[in-house]
Amino acid sequence: MADIFLQTCWFVPFYGALGALLTLPWSSGLLRQTGQRPAAYINILMTLLSLIHGGIASYAIAGHDRYQLVFSWFQAADLDVSLAIEVSSVSLGGATLVALLCFWAQIFGLGYLEKEASLARFYGLMGLFEAALGGIALSDSLLLSYGLLEMLTLSTYLLVGFWYAQPLVVTAARDAFLTKRVGDILLLMGIVALSSYGTGLTFSELEAWAATSPVPDGVATLIGLSLIAGPIGKCAQFPLHLWLDEAMEGPNPASILRNSVVVAAGAYVLIRLQPVFTLSPIAADALILIGTITAIGASLMTLAQIDIKRTLSHSTSAFMGLVFVAVGCGQVDIALLLLFAHAIAKALMFMSIGGIILNTNTQNITELGGLASRMPITALAFLVGAAGSTCLLPSGVFLTFRHWLEEFPEISPFGVAVLIIVNLVTTLSLTRLFRLVFLGVPQAKTRRAPEVNWLMAVPMLTLIVLTILVPVALYRWNLLALPQGVPLVANHAIVQFGTPLLILSGFIGVGIGIMLPLLRTGARSLNPTIRFCQDLLAYDFYVERIYEVTVVWAVVRLSRLSVLFDRYVVDGLVNATGLATLFSGQALRYSSSGQSQFYVLTILLGTGLLVFLAMNLPF
Repeated sequence: MADIFLQTCWFVPFYGALGALLTLPWSSGLLRQTGQRPAAYINILMTLLSLIHGGIASYAIAGHDRYQLVFSWFQAADLDVSLAIEVSSVSLGGATLVALLCFWAQIFGLGYLEKEASLARFYGLMGLFEAALGGIALSDSLLLSYGLLEMLTLSTYLLVGFWYAQPLVVTAARDAFLTKRVGDILLLMGIVALSSYGTGLTFSELEAWAATSPVPDGVATLIGLSLIAGPIGKCAQFPLHLWLDEAMEGPNPASILRNSVVVAAGAYVLIRLQPVFTLSPIAADALILIGTITAIGASLMTLAQIDIKRTLSHSTSAFMGLVFVAVGCGQVDIALLLLFAHAIAKALMFMSIGGIILNTNTQNITELGGLASRMPITALAFLVGAAGSTCLLPSGVFLTFRHWLEEFPEISPFGVAVLIIVNLVTTLSLTRLFRLVFLGVPQAKTRRAPEVNWLMAVPMLTLIVLTILVPVALYRWNLLALPQGVPLVANHAIVQFGTPLLILSGFIGVGIGIMLPLLRTGARSLNPTIRFCQDLLAYDFYVERIYEVTVVWAVVRLSRLSVLFDRYVVDGLVNATGLATLFSGQALRYSSSGQSQFYVLTILLGTGLLVFLAMNLPF
């Protein structure tokens, strides 16, 4: 029975697409008598079927070798474009994780959007979202993955702009879409260039191809940098990082997935492309540099944010920066473990803040406080999610970081310093956030805040248990075992000193967060130096302003120049040609005398003129 589910595992992403299709009668308004909720129930049922199918297939593939399912898509002459599906424990586990988080996010959405008039449209878009994510997890084809990434970009745009009547939402959706398009176009260029150098369009062929690749160093660098661009946009990495915090204007159930598995989808594609980066040290170094800048910069940004969703979105960018560093160092197994440990914990935290936003009608943390006594389940969910996202014992992130140091002792002290800094700042930021939101004196908007309804509480309680069980799963599934041929280096200096420093950084961050004075009113300091630092971090190091005075300015000027050129040069030539034709036609009509000898003379003179010009012009 399990073999049947394994052989048909390619259908797992289609459950979400089928759910989106079945919601059309409600989302289009053809069915009004039943209300919008049946569409949500259908989509949840489809996601549950996807979860069951993926879970059984994952159980069946355990302990077996991976293999491919190939579907021929287009054939012409010697061109054969096929779409390949990889059947392995990693791909099926990823698809199952996507279905699991989508299922609980959709259950959560029933409680969060219970009064939403366009509930069917939201769940239809969530089905599209799920289909793209599940397909990326299973895809072994570069072409198919690119198409699914485009589908993910479209569904992100539609979900961010779900409340399209609000101008800020429309702006956020547009910026998110255009920012991702920049990376996607460069990614497409890299895929086309890669296929033209002898490799097939499947990820599984890249490692063998890279080992014998005849690509020159300069070309390998350009291909590597272009392939990096797509995941940079999807994972909100510098300099394409501004879209993720703006995308928080969309409904919170979509933000749950956007900050857990959507960013992980871009990172997953990056991981599959890792053999290409081994051809160019520059591309690998670019990954490490981009990841380091984003990890440190985004974690610092969280300290000055007053919007609760933007604070957590910046921490997502910071964590994805560490994934980029791991891929740049060639540590693919570490990157996969980071994605797994982060996804569940971050989804739990976004469920927690979703309940807060729903019951207090605010995202401003200076207006919150004292919610722990009124929303204990929500407070516990945030606390467990925050612990699971940092190196606080015994979280999955801590075990992954320790495994990182243990498996690769040649990691530089600089790399260890980056991990310590990011962990310290993240724990400090989350402690500050927990104090402002859940502790202290209740504020005007929190005095009467109730606990979330059961449709929101059940997913939170489930993910609390799953987050706590992540370390158990890492050991149970033998994910922390060293690869074959890698010796245990427990006595290495980096492991001896790096691990205690990671633990200590977490406790120092918590300690500073506890002792830090928190001001709700007048949170902006009167000290010019401190105020400058606050504004620098709150406005994302003024990157948006830099874009306005550089890229946007250049595009506007070029557009105006293009308009002037079109108006006065192109239109002028076209109008001049039209006038010349008009006047010559008017003049030639008087030559219609009806005398054949005159027509022959005209032809001879015209032919002679053309021959003279052809012989004398310097072609």
